[in-house]
Amino acid sequence: RRVVGRECTLRWVTAPEDIVKAERLVFPGVGSFGVAMENLERLGYVDALKEYLAKGRPFLGICLGLQTLFEGSEESPGVPGLGIFPGTIERFRVDQGGPSGRTPFSVPHIGWNTVHPKKASILGRSLIAHESSVESNEALWRDRFYFVHSFRLEYSEELRGSDFVLTTTSYGGEEFVSMIQSGNICATQFHPEKSGPAGLQLIRNFLESDALASPLPWTKGTSERFGLDGLSKRVIACLDVRENDQGDLVVTKGDQYDVREKTGDNAVRNLGKPVTLAHRYYEEGADEITFLNITSFRGEPLSDAPMIEVLERCSEGVFVPLCIGGGIRSYTDKEGKEYSALDVASQYFRAGADKVSIGSDAVYAAERFLNSGCVLDGTSSIETISIVYGAQAVVVSVDPRKVWVSDPSKTQHAVVKSSTSRGPSGEEFVWYQCTVKGGREGRDIDVVQLAKAVEALGAGEILLNSMDSDGSNAGYDHDLIRMVREAVKIPVIASSGAGCPSHFVECFRQTGAESALAAGIFHRREVGISEVKEAMVREGIPTRLPFQS
Repeated sequence: RRVVGRECTLRWVTAPEDIVKAERLVFPGVGSFGVAMENLERLGYVDALKEYLAKGRPFLGICLGLQTLFEGSEESPGVPGLGIFPGTIERFRVDQGGPSGRTPFSVPHIGWNTVHPKKASILGRSLIAHESSVESNEALWRDRFYFVHSFRLEYSEELRGSDFVLTTTSYGGEEFVSMIQSGNICATQFHPEKSGPAGLQLIRNFLESDALASPLPWTKGTSERFGLDGLSKRVIACLDVRENDQGDLVVTKGDQYDVREKTGDNAVRNLGKPVTLAHRYYEEGADEITFLNITSFRGEPLSDAPMIEVLERCSEGVFVPLCIGGGIRSYTDKEGKEYSALDVASQYFRAGADKVSIGSDAVYAAERFLNSGCVLDGTSSIETISIVYGAQAVVVSVDPRKVWVSDPSKTQHAVVKSSTSRGPSGEEFVWYQCTVKGGREGRDIDVVQLAKAVEALGAGEILLNSMDSDGSNAGYDHDLIRMVREAVKIPVIASSGAGCPSHFVECFRQTGAESALAAGIFHRREVGISEVKEAMVREGIPTRLPFQS
């Protein structure tokens, strides 16, 4: 209702007849193609969807909602899709080197990318207007949209003459279909509901237009004028959330993981209210917002009503991806009832989260995986959540610390020669030990072992913290980030140590990280998100800028 300018009634589909009776149908989807189709069959929705679509009534599919419109997916061999359009969804090949042996790109494809229009559409209007000039109809396509997926419909030679391809997008040398439209049937591979004002405008265009299928003028070659900047680097605002001594939920920030003030009553450092700060960062242009519930490992996650409420309230007005970390694990409550990590994650997703971040439980899962001889048994929190919601919904948050060694032969762990400092006895080499319980307990597993293990288990992204750099404002640990980025094919989020805009630029230039996260400097207004993005633009780094209507 916040998106639509005119009176309308929004209802969740609860039965097949709801689909048939709908005036307009929005079909969002995340997770596995096979699981989605099985659920549609089980609920009796497949025939109702086909009947609705056969009549050419207004339909907007989102992400998996686009993919199910095709004949099938490489993700789930043998599982038929709705078959409304010809073609099979396939996995990206870019992490294998891509065409001509290019440097591998990360999969999933996560972040803000541009689109290349192939025809004109009312959906592309950046303002609700009646004029049909090409410039008005395509102004929207100059903005970036948020993608998060591992599978796509390749824009093949066979599709180049198709009349249902509305836009395409490029990633790692591959061009894929990012939006389709055939009459009133529309679908996006990206998530407009998580694409800020530009995405909301697209949804508004779909919901308010009475002429979706009306042909519009198109000038050959127009697509070459828009959307050539590609995937941007992401700037993420992180909010460490916990209860203070009075029981209020506050945003705090640690100094090497210590969140209490050094003077006075040693109180928990209070930097603001979570919902207020999240809204502020959305308005300032943050590409994502991450909440880390830093004390949740001590209690019962599903009884943490204030954190659930934070997500629900944020999702009402913050239209960029939200990630929640802390307490994503299996547990038994005080009444003896058992909950799985999937139960916990599902509750967070229902409250408005787009991703969950797994910390200590991921370390334990990686240890079991390595000790088993790298056997996948399907029981870890990473696997169970990834199977249902997709790898892109699972972030693993790592808290490593430096262990100095005089010579690489002194340890079996992955070692790097430090480019910035020396150990207490002049050591040049360091390995990074993974920790659990908020950094209080070290484990005999290094960051490279962990990264490779969680990738194999089904994680889609790594949030890479640094206990040594945390709160230093001296810059990111490039040695650490580069080591992990080179070890895996999934995206890496750099965290800990940012103190000025140039630190973001240096991180992107020198490590290959897809995203950089910061907390304290944003909370204290020492550095603004806009300052970071302006510095990135000056240095030629692809950047999502504020939407211009």
